Amino acid sequence: MLPPFRSEIRNSPSQQTIKIYLSDESLDGKIKNHLEHFTEIESIEISDTVEQNRADENLTIFLNDSVDINRMKSAIDSSLWWYFEKDMVDE
Repeated sequence: MLPPFRSEIRNSPSQQTIKIYLSDESLDGKIKNHLEHFTEIESIEISDTVEQNRADENLTIFLNDSVDINRMKSAIDSSLWWYFEKDMVDE
């Protein structure tokens, strides 16, 4: 079974972002809403993926200035694992 998500820190010319690739893209909106409680997140966009060997869509997370991206990736990953474990128990 595939893991429910994969996250990566990506460098862009303007700022670093965190990309979330979901195994089930129908959950993009629900996961976006779930992550919006983080005050360190400036915005979240659902974007088409152009890279090879990736999901068709991804969530791109933009952080506020002065936020430690490595710490935030860990916090987001933990929150997503909790979300998916809770969802599996509720079924």
